[in-house]
Amino acid sequence: MHAMERKLLWLSAWMIHHANHVRPNRDGLKVGGHQASCASVISIMTALYFEILKPEDRLAVKPHAGPVFHAVNYLFGRQERAKLETLRQFGGIQPYPSRVKDGAEVDFSTGSVGLGVALTSFGSLVQDYVQLHKLGRPDVPAGRHIAIVGDAELDEGNIYEALLEGWKHDVRNVWWVIDYNRQSLDSVVQDRLFGRIEGLFRDMGWNVVTLKYGRKLEAAFAREGGEALRHWIDDCPNSLYSALTFQGGAAWRAALLTDLGREPGIRAIIDPLSDEELGALMTNLGGHDVATLLEAFRAQDAAGDQPTCFIAYTIKGMGLPFAGHKDNHAGLMTKEQMAGFKQGMGIADGQEWEPFAGLDVPEAELRSFIESVPFARKLAEEGRRLASPVVPVPEAFPLPRVPAGRKLSTQAAFGEVLAELGRGQGAAAPIASRIVTTSPDVTVSTNLGAWVNRRGVFDRHLKNDVFRDAKLASAQRWGMSPEGQHIELGIAEQNLFLLLGALGLSHSLYGARLLPVGTVYDPFVNRGLDALIYACYQDARFMLVSTPSGLTLAPEGGQHQSINTPLIGIAQDRLASYEPAYSDELSILMRWGFEHMQKPEGSAVWLRLSTRGLEQPQRKLDPAAVVAGAHWVQPPAPGARIAIAYQGPVAPEAIAAFEELRTEEPGAGLLAITSPDRLHAEWLAARRKARSGFGQPSWIEQLLAPLAPDAALVTVLDGHPAAHAWMGAVRGQRVVPLGVDRFGQAGDIPDLYREYGLDADSILDACAQALLG
Repeated sequence: MHAMERKLLWLSAWMIHHANHVRPNRDGLKVGGHQASCASVISIMTALYFEILKPEDRLAVKPHAGPVFHAVNYLFGRQERAKLETLRQFGGIQPYPSRVKDGAEVDFSTGSVGLGVALTSFGSLVQDYVQLHKLGRPDVPAGRHIAIVGDAELDEGNIYEALLEGWKHDVRNVWWVIDYNRQSLDSVVQDRLFGRIEGLFRDMGWNVVTLKYGRKLEAAFAREGGEALRHWIDDCPNSLYSALTFQGGAAWRAALLTDLGREPGIRAIIDPLSDEELGALMTNLGGHDVATLLEAFRAQDAAGDQPTCFIAYTIKGMGLPFAGHKDNHAGLMTKEQMAGFKQGMGIADGQEWEPFAGLDVPEAELRSFIESVPFARKLAEEGRRLASPVVPVPEAFPLPRVPAGRKLSTQAAFGEVLAELGRGQGAAAPIASRIVTTSPDVTVSTNLGAWVNRRGVFDRHLKNDVFRDAKLASAQRWGMSPEGQHIELGIAEQNLFLLLGALGLSHSLYGARLLPVGTVYDPFVNRGLDALIYACYQDARFMLVSTPSGLTLAPEGGQHQSINTPLIGIAQDRLASYEPAYSDELSILMRWGFEHMQKPEGSAVWLRLSTRGLEQPQRKLDPAAVVAGAHWVQPPAPGARIAIAYQGPVAPEAIAAFEELRTEEPGAGLLAITSPDRLHAEWLAARRKARSGFGQPSWIEQLLAPLAPDAALVTVLDGHPAAHAWMGAVRGQRVVPLGVDRFGQAGDIPDLYREYGLDADSILDACAQALLG
């Protein structure tokens, strides 16, 4: 174990040094890295990877320990030396572990601090779901979910939201190992902080194990004067402890003799030690003592599945020249310091990348040891990234029946389509069994109620519906059981997107393909945006349904009226965003979405819906056009001077304006936009191909081709007008984009549409402006 510690410390430090001081630097920017943050977790990761972890365990490694993670995999033979040389280089190892870019060994991406930590809790919940629904693979046992946590990550509020949600769902088999080095980017962590944090963990039902001192210090405490020494260290402010660590043994000796020199037994403890030995004793913390770590991990392993927080005291930069210095977070060893460190490690020139250079254990013995550790075994035949069959999707989804004269909103249609799938009949049976829904306390108000009535609420324990048992009238019949397919959350949108991320990775983490659907109020996508981006960054597959949206929400007022969400849909990678106006478009998109989510080249899907009821047209649509992002409701005449394009629930106003426009411009066209995101993405891709000398016109180019070269487009949506304004660049045609670019207010739809320029008169005014140039 000591040899593994030394090697991980060397490789992680050298990897960062090589990126900054050996590899050519063409732009002069600091490459960066976190040598000190890597050093503080060396012993923790050694103990975990080289004894405790089993292949089925899933880990989130703290972001700044990425080089240690890659060094571990290098020793296991799962990472190439050539890759180690590419840290923070284009096409090389990412600064922070990434599922998409760093390969199959990464279970959970980290980098957005706190999110990877919380995701382990939701991953454990998803594993429970898979196991209790008997969807898991028999060759893959359930494992623990472990996060190696930087102490400053505990400043992130999403961690405490996740803790509370985990308590509600009785989450088990989660370990968080806190690298408590008491230093953040800008300062030394306050002494009293962790007493409060420890209490929070215990209040949430976690076991808390504090690993403060290593074996050497514990032995010293057992001698005469040892208790005085313990109290002195316990009372030593973090800032002073850090400074003394950086100053070294002589500073420790002076401080101890000043404060404890007259205590019986103290001189007998410290006088026989050299300055170097005294410095080693005073920094012998639990997080740097493999024996202490292993003892604690083994004990908890045998104790059961209670979630456990290990608070491992460490020193930032342990073993490096700047250990303990408050400015060492982004510090890098100089070339001179590295030369001395290299000599101390026994590394000869040219042997920097050799896996066993500088160690005092024979190579054959080390290789045999590595091959024998549990984590060295393969999780499954395909490795750590599991395979899961595609769930068949019916050829067509149900279309809500709307009697003549009845209006239907896309939100209501969504609920009806999902409820019909929930019957699980015929071709819908396979998909119905794999859909799992979730919502942050807005299940009923986002029209998931009928689905939940049919499929039930998931809970690890059977819990009856008290209202139903008492025969009290209620539209919701929500029994809770391990067979349920809806996971109810509290009002915390970060938790929604973290859970969707975990559910959307189930096929590769647990070998069971799920089809997650999450609903949320559209304006509150912004409240969970960090976690949504994080889920997409990991290529998690899910369907997000955000509803209701925009000014169309009317009486709810500006706080609940979303403006920018269409722009988020355009900008966010690995997320296909749509806003259908009618139920036939929605049915097509839901079917396509469940299929798209499962394709290797697919992504997550976002449907932005509305509560505004519209009369449903009787028509036959081309599904390919709906999916591509737009279709002509009324194609323009060749060479037409103008067209109106609408998106979402403003369709009636656009249609009314179009009918009036046609009296003056009979060749005008009416375009229904279902996804500016897909139109824009395909247009950009087509332009890139065209610049390379090949490629076909994009769908939006084909749609706009019949219009005159100098034709005008008047576009309208209940969202920011920039979502459509880019279309003027497609063929150089003039665009007058209508939309909402300032906070809304309470009112009814006619008043608000008129005030914000979404009504038929405003659309016609824009048409006149466009035609007049």
